[in-house]
Amino acid sequence: MIPSLRRQPLLLVLRPQAPLDAAPLLERLVELGLRHVELAFQESPHWRPQCRELIAAFPGLRLGAASVCTVEALADCSAAGFSYVVSPILDGELVQQAAAAGITLVPGVMSPTEVHQARLLGSPLVKLFPAHALGRAYWSGLRAPLGALPFCIAAGGLSPADVIPWLRSGVDAVALGSSLSLDRSDDLPCPGEEADAAVQPLEPLRLLLVELGRIGPASEAATAAD
Repeated sequence: MIPSLRRQPLLLVLRPQAPLDAAPLLERLVELGLRHVELAFQESPHWRPQCRELIAAFPGLRLGAASVCTVEALADCSAAGFSYVVSPILDGELVQQAAAAGITLVPGVMSPTEVHQARLLGSPLVKLFPAHALGRAYWSGLRAPLGALPFCIAAGGLSPADVIPWLRSGVDAVALGSSLSLDRSDDLPCPGEEADAAVQPLEPLRLLLVELGRIGPASEAATAAD
C-alpha cells in the first residue's frame, strides 16, 4: 500500500447510494489515471456482493473501504475482497482483527497520544482526521516531540487545491471526498460530450493528477520541504 501511495499520493473517497452506482465514475477515474479509491462502508445486504463485483471489474484500481468503525464492518470488508480499509477512529481491536485477517487497516488519529498509540499497535499508516481543522503545520510539528512518524494520509475537509501544499508541508498522501462532489454520476458529462472545462466536475482532479506527475512522489516533495 505504501509503495503505491508514494507513486501517487492521492486517494478519492466515494459515498454512492449503492456501490455499483459508482461504476461509471470509476471508469472515468481509470481513464484519468487515478489509482486509489475508497468506497464508504454501508450496512446493507447488497454492499458486500456489489463491492466484490467492482473489485473484479476494476483490477487496475486499488479499491479500499472507508468509514470502517466496527469489527462487523471489517468482516464484511474482508468478505468483499478489500485489501485495505480506512477508519476515522483508532481502535485497538480493529487493528488487531485487521492484522489477523491480512487486511491493511489505516486508523484515524488526531492527537499526539493517538499517533503514539497507533505506533505501539504496529500501524505503518495513519489517517490524520479531520485534517482541515488541524492545519498544514500540525503533522510536521509532531516530529520533534514524537520522533519518527508513521506514513500519514491527511483527510477531512480538503480540496484539490490543498493537496500539493499539504504534501509539501510533510504529510505523505491526501484523501479527497465531498469537495469534488463526484458521488452523483448524473452530474458528469458523457464521454465525448462537449462541456466547459470550468464546470466539469472531474477537471480539478485531472489538473491535480497532471501536477502530481510533475512533482514526483510525495516523499520527494516532503524531502524538498525539509
